[in-house]
Formats: sequence, C-alpha cells, structure tokens
Amino acid sequence: MNIRNIDLNLLVYLNVLLEERSVSRAANKLALTQPTVSAALKRLREYFSDPLLVRTAGGMQPTEKALALKPQINEFIRLSESITQSDSQFDPVTAQHTFKILTNDYIESCLLFPFIAKTADCYPNISYNITSPGDSSLGELQEGSVDIAINRFKQAPTSFHQKRLWRDNFRVICHQDNPFAQTPDLDSYLTQPHIWVSRSGIISENRISKDSHPSKLGELDEALWQMEKKRNIQVFTRHFQAQALITGSKSLLLTIPNRLALASFQNDPLVTLPLPFQMVPQEISMVWSPIKHYDPAHTWLRQQLTEFASSLPS
Repeated sequence: MNIRNIDLNLLVYLNVLLEERSVSRAANKLALTQPTVSAALKRLREYFSDPLLVRTAGGMQPTEKALALKPQINEFIRLSESITQSDSQFDPVTAQHTFKILTNDYIESCLLFPFIAKTADCYPNISYNITSPGDSSLGELQEGSVDIAINRFKQAPTSFHQKRLWRDNFRVICHQDNPFAQTPDLDSYLTQPHIWVSRSGIISENRISKDSHPSKLGELDEALWQMEKKRNIQVFTRHFQAQALITGSKSLLLTIPNRLALASFQNDPLVTLPLPFQMVPQEISMVWSPIKHYDPAHTWLRQQLTEFASSLPS
C-alpha cells in the first residue's frame, strides 16, 4: 500500500475502533457520526485488503491483521502527537498563538467579532486570521493550516470533526417604503427584485446567474422551486452586509439569516420582516481536521466558541 493513497486520519479512527470494538462507541469517542465511522472502516478494509473487525456472537473482533497493526498504529500516533504538540497544556493568557478561521461575514458579525471583542483584553497574545472561502481552500483545512471553518455545511468531508453551534432561519430586510413592507405576503415577496447572497458553503460560487438551477442558488431558492415559485434576483453578491443597497433602494429585498438581521439591520429607514413562507432552519457548525482535534490550543478555541455561541440570544 502506497502511503500517498491513504488518509492518515483513518489510522486514528482504526486505533479507536480496535480499542472500542464497536462502531457506535468509536463514533462517540471520536465525536463523529456512526455513518462516518462506518464509511471510514469500509475504506480501511479496502486499503488493507482485510476485514480488520468481524462481527461475532460476542461482538466485533479484530482479525490477525488488525492485531498486528495495532502496536504500529499506536507508535504512529505517539510520534505524530510528539511532533505536532510541543506542550501538553495551553495557557491563553500567556500563549503567543494565531488561529486561522475560515468563514463569512454573517459568522463574523454574529459570532467572531463579539467573541473577540469580549476576550481580547483577557488574552492579549491571541491573534485571529479570519479568511473567506475565496481566500482559503478545503485542502488547507484538511491539512491543518486553517484551524476551523464555521458555516452552513450541506456536505462536509466525512473525515472532519463537526460541532453544531446554532440553528437559524431567515428574515427579510427592506426599506420602510418598499411595497413588501406594506404587504408582506408571498406574492409581494416574489414581485419585488431581490439581492442574492452567496450560500454559506466552503466553496465559493463563481458562476451563479439568473439561469442557474435553484439547487445551485441555495436552500432559499430551492424551497421556492419546490413550491413552483421563483424570485426575481437583480443583484448577486458574496457579502451579507448589503445594507447600503437596501438603504438607498425602495424596491430591493434582502433575505438573510435571522441572527444577522436582528444584530445589524435595526436602524431607519430599514425594517425586518418574517419570511412569507416556511423554511427549514439552517444549521451553523464548525468543522475541523482530525489533525487538530487533540491540539490543546485548538481544543481551547473550540470550547470557547461553543460556550460563547450558546450564550448568544437567538
């Protein structure tokens, strides 16, 4: 087997599988879903041309091949940790550390900027490099040069760890003299011109147009399409902060996540209104590579962001 052909994160999964001898217990220990661990085991079986774990009356049992691999995998993990983790402890007060976070301006406004403002004085040596999907890639996240991606992920690589931060729905922002403000129903919503904002995945959308299929435009337009409806998109932008457009226009509508609408668009002459049709709330999660999972600094950041997100008003 050529090492270039295997995701080394899978060896970490195999180690836990051999310890737990259960896909469900291994998934719980790894903070992954059971289907993700099952898929990882399938790939490992293909790589090693061996079942590795077989189901018996007494539970899952390792094969001879797996038992022979176990000490080698333990040594690999020990060496990897000694190389990547110089210190077992992380003190945010004294540590000189920069975190690179991949996200968009929605998450910046609702989570990262408030978090940094609250903690900057407490941790003066902690720095943040916040980058957008157009500036950083999925490969950088996978190899660990980007620490965390925070966004709405329709489909993240199964090898990544994932933690949900919140669920959010949409609101409509418009000028107070917009016809929709007077009659906020579906017909009025579809009649007015719209500002489309890039859907919140990690891959930037470079070829979006009015002719794009609704599934390419994101969950909002896909929901309308399922109702056999379509909105009139006049402006395509990659930034949620399109306040200047709707402040100066009495016709444009901007549909954005509820948290961002309530946090950033509460000033005259703008109004925020409920979406005039039902939508499944979107889940905002942070994902990271298994390479970073046990790093003390990374663990600290994940805990801080999770606790801070849970304290925010919804």
